[in-house]
Amino acid sequence: MKKILKRYSPNPSDIKNHKHLGWLSKHLHNPSLWNFNRKSISKAFAIGLFCAFIPLPFQMLIAAPIAVIASANLPLSIALVWITNPLTMPPIYYGCYKLGAWLLGEQIESDFVMSLDYVWQVFGDIWQPFLLGCLLVSTLSAIIGYFGVQLTYRYRAYKRFHKL
Repeated sequence: MKKILKRYSPNPSDIKNHKHLGWLSKHLHNPSLWNFNRKSISKAFAIGLFCAFIPLPFQMLIAAPIAVIASANLPLSIALVWITNPLTMPPIYYGCYKLGAWLLGEQIESDFVMSLDYVWQVFGDIWQPFLLGCLLVSTLSAIIGYFGVQLTYRYRAYKRFHKL
């Protein structure tokens, strides 16, 4: 898996020299942003998965500075936000809305239609359960992603050790 990730990751020296990245360009020399180890990948999963379920456009622009500040793997943090893409957003965000409505004990709109026009019309009624569901899914997926990577690395190390 590590070989695949390294093969498809951008070359750090190509990115570090771009001046149009603003304040990020001076921080891109941190080797932790480009390493594929347990610590940086775990942080990247937490950041990428958390940002993926934030209902805002340009989630990559949120994930990148957080990854730089946390010294997480930058390419992986950015790539993971694409879990929510134009094809997956409607069912994911509808599920977040349903979860939030269930937690708040609110009735789900019986005539709910998954269209942008309809959502804008009823947003005043659904914003609280929607945002609660998104926050909960973001937080839980970040926690599960972080500890899932940690456990996977430890399990694989355990298996390698016992093969010897």
